Amino acid sequence: MMKSQAYALVCATGLALCSFAAQAQLTIEITGAGANRLPVAIADFTGERVVSQALVSVIRADLDRSGLFKLVDAGAPLADSATPLFEDLKARGADAVVGGSVAGAAGGRHETRVRLSDVLKQTSLGNPAYLHNSGQLRATAHRIADFIYEKLTGEPGVFSTRIAYVVKSPGRYELKIADADGSNDQAALASREPIISPTWSPDGSKLAYVSFEAKKPVVYVHDLASGRRHVAANFKGSNSAPAWSPDGKQLAVVLTKDGSSQLYLVNADGSGVKRVANSPGIDTEPRWSPDGQFIYFTSDRGGSPQIYRIQISGGAAGPAERVTFDGSYNVTPRPAPDGKSLAYITRNGGRFQLALMDLATKQALILTDSAKDESPSFAPNGRMILYATEIGGRGVLAAVSSDGRVKQKLSVQAADVREPAWGPLVR
Repeated sequence: MMKSQAYALVCATGLALCSFAAQAQLTIEITGAGANRLPVAIADFTGERVVSQALVSVIRADLDRSGLFKLVDAGAPLADSATPLFEDLKARGADAVVGGSVAGAAGGRHETRVRLSDVLKQTSLGNPAYLHNSGQLRATAHRIADFIYEKLTGEPGVFSTRIAYVVKSPGRYELKIADADGSNDQAALASREPIISPTWSPDGSKLAYVSFEAKKPVVYVHDLASGRRHVAANFKGSNSAPAWSPDGKQLAVVLTKDGSSQLYLVNADGSGVKRVANSPGIDTEPRWSPDGQFIYFTSDRGGSPQIYRIQISGGAAGPAERVTFDGSYNVTPRPAPDGKSLAYITRNGGRFQLALMDLATKQALILTDSAKDESPSFAPNGRMILYATEIGGRGVLAAVSSDGRVKQKLSVQAADVREPAWGPLVR
């Protein structure tokens, strides 16, 4: 075993993630908010004071960070069983109000009950209950925020989801996993060699990534529950850019085993490798469409790096179809969860920026004003796009809404943060 392999840490405690002594949590700074935000009052909950305060602070932070809500002072605490003072709340400018109560339950647990009400219609929009222990306060608060978000927007909330990213510090790379708000960060893998291209399986139970611990790029699949991993692609030459099929059974990968970088399919267990296409150029950065019909990828087959797609359903792959035409450099395709748009990196006046294309009209919008964007990753509801960029010579993560209005910056003090991947919805 190589020295670097022996150094790699794969842990199997808790969620198969291990916390390292030098914890460095992501901090989030909101740098822009959406227009026409929905005014909502999150009242202090009644009952067990310390627990309720912890829950409410996270719920408020989640909704505020989304950029879709304007937080309004609710006035007095409000139990889920109490009738809100609708006229007072209306005068305060609230369109919706959330009240709740926390009570002790068997086994040292807590029961939190929440009621969301429409202030203008003076009706209840839901009254769910959550059973949890003290160690599950943040997770429970994220679930409550997801409930509020979905009821008020009609879309799933993503506060309970997780993100993966790579932190680079002197002599060390860590593959980290954190809650969507950057809290509860834990390391799945640490190595002296680079770790790149993490991507979540559709059910959120696994990560595929590329590690250089064998002194060459090798694709691994890492089971988060057990901490065990296996090699999915270790052929002659380079093995890179894994992308999960929507059913979680296959990976699209980029291999150089037959010459230049080309697209292949391999089963998630590493068996059944099959070449997708033959190209005179370099094909790389594959991503499946959500319906599994196409693989989008970057290729220089036309002379400059552009985005193409190839139909993959029904057995044999079809001919490649070019997707981007504006500009001489468009890379890293990421289809939106609904399949209607495509995020990618474009070179614009010498700057590398995040763009979003409507696939029906082919109209594209540049979403960022930075200069070194890379690695975009959609939130599973399609509302936000997480990406890596560089500020002051240091890698940071950032997020922007699909309309470009809501902006966030996520950074770790004194470390480079790159390679973000947003996990799927929690079922």
